Amino acid sequence: MPIWIFKALRLSQALFLSLLFCALPKFCFAEVITSLATTEKLLALTFDACESKTPAFLDQTISDFLVRRQIPFTIFVSGRFARHNRAALAALAKFEFVEFENHSLDHNNHMERMADEEIRHQVEEADKLLFDITGRHSGVFRFPAGNASPHAVELVEKMGYRVVHWSFASGDPIRDLTADSLTNWVLSQTKPGNILIFHINGRGYATGQALPEIVDRLLQRGYRFTTLERALP
Repeated sequence: MPIWIFKALRLSQALFLSLLFCALPKFCFAEVITSLATTEKLLALTFDACESKTPAFLDQTISDFLVRRQIPFTIFVSGRFARHNRAALAALAKFEFVEFENHSLDHNNHMERMADEEIRHQVEEADKLLFDITGRHSGVFRFPAGNASPHAVELVEKMGYRVVHWSFASGDPIRDLTADSLTNWVLSQTKPGNILIFHINGRGYATGQALPEIVDRLLQRGYRFTTLERALP
């Protein structure tokens, strides 16, 4: 057999195996999910609960509204935040429509620069804290600030996690953003299958005021809300 034919066959075989593995979710690595795989009017409402040098606390204006209305939502919790909010998180864990996921231990904004061992440590220790407080293990990871290299994503996926970021930034950490501006922006950008992101750590400055109108108007448009664990394959 001519060598060029042999090489072509080997290349075709490799391509076939690559496509086959990526058809199976657990073999397809380095994928950052930014939307749900649906054309239905389904949305994932997610919140980051993190802190940096100073303690941050759960914005109960937001959580009380969502619990009262029984709106499914997902909180990405950092380990530091979990330590300072044990009672509040444990209380929310009583509701099955509240999902808790992993946002790293220390919320370092550049985990992509970390050594593999440190990345694993950040994910594993945050999960231990979440389980200790809520009785649930995490299966989804969000990189702080969304900063992730393909290698870091693949490493986290090989730990058994799916990496989920967001469809568009709400902008709610901007201090001078008004509730009306936040509402109008989110409503103008939302599309079926979007993963919405806000902050529930007291640093989504207009979120508590804007969220009821955002939710009500999206419901009026025929949207439904889901947690990530229910929506992801």
